Amino acid sequence: MDSILEKADWLVLGVYFAALIVVAIWVILQKNKDTADYFLAGRNVGWFVIGASIFASNIGSEHVVGLAGTGAESGMPMAHYELHAWIVLLLGWLFLPFYFRSNAFTMPEFLEKRFDSRSRWFLSVFSLAGYVITKVSVTIYAGGIVVSELLGIPFWYGAIGIVLFTGAYTVIGGMKAVIYTETLQTVVLIFGSVTITFLGLREVGGWDMLKETVGTEHFNMWRPMTDPDFPWTGMLFGGTIVGLWYWCTDQYIVQRTLAANNIKIGRRGAIFGAYLKILPIFIFLIPGIIAFALAKQGVLSYDKADEVFPVLVKTLLPVGLKGLVAGGLMAALMSSLASVFNSCSTIFTIDIYKKLKPNTPERLLVNIGKFATTIVVILGIIWIPIMEKIGGGTLYQYLQSVQSYIAPPIVAVFLLGILWKRVNSKAAIVTLFSGLIVATLRILAEIYKDSLSGVLLEFATINFAHMAIFMFILSVMICISISLATDPPNYAAIAGLSFGTLSDEDKRINKQSIAAIDIVLSLVLVAIVIFTLSYFVG
Repeated sequence: MDSILEKADWLVLGVYFAALIVVAIWVILQKNKDTADYFLAGRNVGWFVIGASIFASNIGSEHVVGLAGTGAESGMPMAHYELHAWIVLLLGWLFLPFYFRSNAFTMPEFLEKRFDSRSRWFLSVFSLAGYVITKVSVTIYAGGIVVSELLGIPFWYGAIGIVLFTGAYTVIGGMKAVIYTETLQTVVLIFGSVTITFLGLREVGGWDMLKETVGTEHFNMWRPMTDPDFPWTGMLFGGTIVGLWYWCTDQYIVQRTLAANNIKIGRRGAIFGAYLKILPIFIFLIPGIIAFALAKQGVLSYDKADEVFPVLVKTLLPVGLKGLVAGGLMAALMSSLASVFNSCSTIFTIDIYKKLKPNTPERLLVNIGKFATTIVVILGIIWIPIMEKIGGGTLYQYLQSVQSYIAPPIVAVFLLGILWKRVNSKAAIVTLFSGLIVATLRILAEIYKDSLSGVLLEFATINFAHMAIFMFILSVMICISISLATDPPNYAAIAGLSFGTLSDEDKRINKQSIAAIDIVLSLVLVAIVIFTLSYFVG
């Protein structure tokens, strides 16, 4: 396999990696004194870095590879997930004040403070298993595709090399190394991807020619409710449930905002991250549609959808820029991997090890965190051959369907726990376990659907996004009914952790954290989301 990169490309790629190493070394030299330093970057990170880190954590290679592939194969429906930018605003305005008041390092720790230790244990173990099976493995698989295509090396060499490089600076530098390298990676990734979109549009003959070549259906976000893949009801409502889980309750994302030293900075970082979140429609999904158009025009060809973005790089970019975009794609892989490595080590160290051994010294906890990251790196490598087997469909759609089954019970517990003080610990743990059982049954039903009939076949084949809606309604009903049927929680013990338990001091601090510019920017973003939803109508 030959590399598509030439001498100038390798030079650009070398400069990028050198800059990344310099940033990582600079951060590493600033020693991590305690767990707040190692896991939350000393809680002293600015809004720009938080927003960039949120974006870089979200946009992994599976996003670049999978979203472009889905754009080529199915068009615009998956843009609904990218317009979840408005949900990132909910993180800043609704959830973050409660997280800050709890002074929690992790989302499982917040659940313990709001409910009890059972909920913490459930979410800790569930999150760790989920991260290795979905985020780590899918990112490595997609990264292997990108690296092997661009550098002309075998899949295994590229995937393992990137994993080891990323793992090294994550283990040594902790959250600081992750969050500051992600800022550099965000700039490189956006610049490279915008270039692809611009050159692709020029090659296809402009926006109007693109729409004419691919047809109106490819640009339609709103498919019929009966559409087997992308019903508008599922995309709008089911997608929102998954978005609430991912953006507002998942350690992977929320940890970035907790690195701020106050609610105001954390919220502003979330608002900036929300603006960046809109970009993937135009720098990944549209390029996928451009590739579909260019294939129809005979300019390029690809065997399967997940090869679309690397093929665009090969076909469209001049020497030098190929190196930069190759760096951007690797940045996407490394930033996502670094984030999940750091989140895993945080959950394991704070929610499992420290819970079992509460008197462990801070310095030892930092070392435990480094050890945990190393184990996750090894597990990620072990999982690579398994992930090679999922390449038949589009990666992004695979990821969304898995997340649609795990999100509803977690969203129900977090959302009701914050909005309604009457929710108690019994309701929380029963809701979480009920959701896990239904999700397991659904996955098993999907695997064995060929041997099912009647109601069981319906259960196995209902659209994944519609399944998320039904599971969420069920979870809410379970949570509310058990709360009302059992004793209320101790309101003094959960002071400040839900509406109805806020003190006058909590309300004063909340009011002080609100700035007019943040309100205006949030309203503008909502307007952009509404405009985009109304523009892409068939």
